Amino acid sequence: MNIELTRFRVKKGKSERVDEWLTFLKDHMKDVLVTLEGEKMYVETIFREDLNGDEYLYWYSVQGEGGQEVEQSEHWIDKKHLEFWDECIDETFRPVDLKTEVVMIPEKVRSVMTE
Repeated sequence: MNIELTRFRVKKGKSERVDEWLTFLKDHMKDVLVTLEGEKMYVETIFREDLNGDEYLYWYSVQGEGGQEVEQSEHWIDKKHLEFWDECIDETFRPVDLKTEVVMIPEKVRSVMTE
């Protein structure tokens, strides 16, 4: 199981577009959840922060081994998601992977996640 929390910087001037992106994901949640199955993504959460005048998005995920990469997906929702990504995420900023220190998942939940 892979558990990650990564920070990405949003390009300057793209806050409104990020609003649209996050609204798009919320409005199409049924399709989003379908794509998570192929990725073996058990949990995916996006956080947003404004820090010292820069905007960041954080991705928290709990993913099983051997899932499909989102870039390999042919699903329309993933293609649209990647379009937003390319438009909004600052590729000149090196993403920051926060260090996992403690994982607290009850065994009965963990066993269902890894079936």
